[in-house]
Amino acid sequence: MNFSQLDTPALLIDRDKVEHNIHLALEYAGAPDRFRPHVKTHKILEVARMQVAAGIYKFKCATIAEAEMLGMAGAKDVLIAYPLQGPKVNRLLALTDKYPGTMFSALIDNLASAEHFNQVFAEAGKTARVYIDLNNGHFRTGISAALAYDLALSCEPLDHVELVGLHCYDGHIRMSSLEERTAASRTAFEEVTDLRERLAEALQKRLPIVAGGSPSFSVHRKHHEVECSPGTWIFWDQRYGEEYPEQAFQKAAMVATRVISKTDAHTYCLDLGHKSIASEMTFPRVALQTPHELTQIGHSEEHLVIKTVEADVFQPGEVLLGYPYHICPTVALYERAHVFRGGELVDEWKVIARDRKITV
Repeated sequence: MNFSQLDTPALLIDRDKVEHNIHLALEYAGAPDRFRPHVKTHKILEVARMQVAAGIYKFKCATIAEAEMLGMAGAKDVLIAYPLQGPKVNRLLALTDKYPGTMFSALIDNLASAEHFNQVFAEAGKTARVYIDLNNGHFRTGISAALAYDLALSCEPLDHVELVGLHCYDGHIRMSSLEERTAASRTAFEEVTDLRERLAEALQKRLPIVAGGSPSFSVHRKHHEVECSPGTWIFWDQRYGEEYPEQAFQKAAMVATRVISKTDAHTYCLDLGHKSIASEMTFPRVALQTPHELTQIGHSEEHLVIKTVEADVFQPGEVLLGYPYHICPTVALYERAHVFRGGELVDEWKVIARDRKITV
């Protein structure tokens, strides 16, 4: 493929690899009923439609914009896996009006939030669907299983709140060893399954559990009765490809960058700054596809400085391709993606849900 006329930095997506990953994820999950992928990685309507066309009908997201994108794609069941506060609860209500063919749900981890949902939805004569968010070791959001039991019972008198499930993201379990990951995930998950059994007796209904991300997908799909909710799988990235080789997803997203300066025979500057690739991790931030040995030594808003072992290997204006080490926030840095298939650029897709608001 000739990238000489492509303006950089640019986000590139291989449509064939996206299709491969969709079919492989469904194969891993075993059935669409057991699969609720997160869309925070791609944020692209066309990708959501590809997933729906493949038979995926349940999704997870983090923002109102992502939820609206899924409503536009025709998703049947959407969980906003993020604590909604303030005006976001009213925006959720507006989503239920605008996309009546989609069931929207949200997370709660305290009674005050449940009562807020109850008040807002009561005024509209509707019922809010909620999942209790569980913390089984990640310590970001959510509550312990012991507190969740009491919260579930406290929700019962609320006429306009329906408890429809439990949510547990175990993002702290991410070791490279599958054996260690399996042991840690199964141990940490015991209190979640115990909670479900206690609530089944108390509430006379068995609540579904939405569990895990990409690292624990390997465990939950085999060992637990849950809806698996990985996100990075859709595009995969260099870091997960190195750390989780048991998942045979293909790296479907790349960045294109240009050499914009050559300061000496070994030092070059690329147009791939903080605003073009995720920068919260240590170097390297991108796996540049070149046979030349190099290190990444400097990064700022618009610049990435690299140093090569060999001399004079790149020239200003030269285009390099690379796989990000963290694809999820990288995608959100781009307004649109260039789509290729069979070695040819075939389309452009807007990263529609990078915005905080689409219409609602």
